[in-house]
Amino acid sequence: MLEHAFKEASASADAIVSSGGVSVGEADFTRELLAKLGEVLFWKIAMRPGRPMAFGRIGGAYFFGLPGNPVAVMVTFYEFVRDALLALAGRTDDFTLPLLRVPCTTALRKKSGRTEFQRAIVARDGRGEWSVHVTGSQGSGVLRSMSEANCFIVLEHDRGDVKAGDLVSVQVMDGLV
Repeated sequence: MLEHAFKEASASADAIVSSGGVSVGEADFTRELLAKLGEVLFWKIAMRPGRPMAFGRIGGAYFFGLPGNPVAVMVTFYEFVRDALLALAGRTDDFTLPLLRVPCTTALRKKSGRTEFQRAIVARDGRGEWSVHVTGSQGSGVLRSMSEANCFIVLEHDRGDVKAGDLVSVQVMDGLV
C-alpha cells in the first residue's frame, strides 16, 4: 500500500513529503522502500530533534522522509524541506532564514557532536534589549514547546553548554508559515 502511494506520488509530483517510518524500529519501512524504489541520498543526520530523516529520489521526485515525532517534523521541515520547496517553486531570491546573535537568559546543556534546535522566544526587555529564552521542556514529544516558540536557538555542532548571558544564534520563525 505504501509502495503504491510512493509510486503514484512520484509519477505526479516534484516532491514527496512523508512523516514517520524512517527510524530503525519494527514498523519503520520508509528508508528501505525509498532504496527499493529510487535512491537514498542521506539518512540519519547529526541534529536534535530530527536525527532520523531520509532524503532521496523516487523517479523524478525528490523525497523527504521526516521523523514521526511532531516537533522533529516541524524542525526538519524548517531546516530542510522549506528551502527545497521554495527553490523547486522557482524562487531565486535569498530566502534563507537569517541567524541573529542574541544573549540567552538561561543556561543550556548541550553535548558537542550534533546541531540542536531549541524552541524559544526572542523578545525585547523593558530597556529595549533583545534576549532569548527556551519555551520550557525541550523533549521532542513536547508539542507545547513548539506552539509557544517564535524562534529556534541554534546550538552549533561543536558547541557545548551555554551559560546564562552567552550569545547564541537565533533563527526567527514568526510569520513564516
